[in-house]
Amino acid sequence: MRDDERAGDAISANVNVTGSNAGQIAIGNEIEQRQALGDAAVAAVTEAEREQVRLAFAHLREQVAAQAPPEQRAAAVERVEELQQAVFAQQPDLTTIQYVTRWFRRNLPALAGSVTALVINPLVGRLVQVAGDRLAELVGGEGE
Repeated sequence: MRDDERAGDAISANVNVTGSNAGQIAIGNEIEQRQALGDAAVAAVTEAEREQVRLAFAHLREQVAAQAPPEQRAAAVERVEELQQAVFAQQPDLTTIQYVTRWFRRNLPALAGSVTALVINPLVGRLVQVAGDRLAELVGGEGE
């Protein structure tokens, strides 16, 4: 039988992919693949990840309530609340995030490290970045 008389090709593959691989596999004839890889850090934040950040804020709130001097406790807990609202806002408030971090450095330096650790948490960064990217898209689309 000649090649041009065959009804179809027989294709067989035995593929074993292990490890932390991301990508595509294609086996066959005349396959065209396209893949757009964006920055993984900008991927949408899942509800489970949001809950992790909420739990981190709850832990910080407990730590501040337990360790802040009585005369500063109410103000410190209030700053944690402001920080959480700023992070979870539709348009995260970077000014408030900076203000709260500075407030703890000036007023309760022993707790400033815990506040900073939360602010630089990669999930918090993604929350702020994803919301900022969405805002940029909205603002950029207004002139069209």
